[in-house]
Amino acid sequence: MTFVRLDRLSREERQRRAPGADLDGRCAPTRAIDTQLVFGHGASSYDGLVQGTTVVAPDGDLGRQLDQHRADLVAYCYRMLASPFEAEDAVQETFLRAFRSYGSFEGRAAMKTWLHRIATNVCLDMLRSKKHRVRPMDLGPAREPIEQNLNVPAEITWLEPIPDTLVAPDPDPSDVATSKESVRLAFIAALQRLPAKQRATLILCEVMQWKAAEVAELLEMSTASVNSALQRARATLRSSEANEVAPAPKLDDAQRALLARYVEAFEKYDISLLTRVIREDARQSMPPFDLWLQGRDDMFAWWFGVGIGCKGSRLLPAGTANGSPAYGQYKPAANGEGYEPWSLQVIELTPTGVGEITFFLDTQKLFPLFGLPLRLDA
Repeated sequence: MTFVRLDRLSREERQRRAPGADLDGRCAPTRAIDTQLVFGHGASSYDGLVQGTTVVAPDGDLGRQLDQHRADLVAYCYRMLASPFEAEDAVQETFLRAFRSYGSFEGRAAMKTWLHRIATNVCLDMLRSKKHRVRPMDLGPAREPIEQNLNVPAEITWLEPIPDTLVAPDPDPSDVATSKESVRLAFIAALQRLPAKQRATLILCEVMQWKAAEVAELLEMSTASVNSALQRARATLRSSEANEVAPAPKLDDAQRALLARYVEAFEKYDISLLTRVIREDARQSMPPFDLWLQGRDDMFAWWFGVGIGCKGSRLLPAGTANGSPAYGQYKPAANGEGYEPWSLQVIELTPTGVGEITFFLDTQKLFPLFGLPLRLDA
């Protein structure tokens, strides 16, 4: 168990932390400076709580109750914020506010509803000062596979992938399909186009299957306003790319065999083998570059042109991200010794081949999250 060391915070930060939040957790977001998360991921209990300048021991049962809701809250906050790191920050802040205001909770609402109300307010606070996260496809049409089209726009905040184990560590078999579809990259990107309260309304009603009256109580809206917001959110999603994406196929033996053929073809960098496993209409993107490519021919023109440095890469399994298989890609090191991290590949499969590959290039940030080493020696 780790906790915030108030002596390592600024005076202003200490002053912000001292007052208690109200019942719904409405207060300025608190952030630890130069320290670990207040509650380490996977902790089974919470041994202390920051109050003013002291650490006190709360009821151990409360800590266990909160921990039971961690995965649901991470999943909810990720759909709201489109970043696993910001989602973890939001859950940390939610638990801090819950501890502070638990004395006035008194069981007047279900614990789940109360925590999601706090988490919603945390997310709304965070979204007020941030631009919504996007994918390269949100910025414009596909372009030619030439180096001149490769740009890193400074003003863009990119959508980030999340390991499925963080949002559904032990999913009910009946909920697996819904859980995966509701975190797919296209769906998360489409959610970010919605105003924050519409986004929360749609997630709570459509993904989490809350009743409109429950959402109205949580968001302090009328039921009619919730239904109206839901209709507008649905209309926006119908006009988005997410509406055109087919459900991900079940990862059965045929799909696993297809994935194995892709890995073999990519590691061999064999265009003949790659042609057999990648669909003709496939596409790729490489955030933080804004360039994205449409069609296998353009992908191969890039891979065997500007991207030829990926030849000889190794792929290391990284579980699943956003409902799709993920691999750590390591390129041969420039000095010829071992392999250096290049990208987290998220591979979206279809029944007839690989339909999309996203190469997330922020390996220093993402590889530890997915349990991948930052270097391969052989």
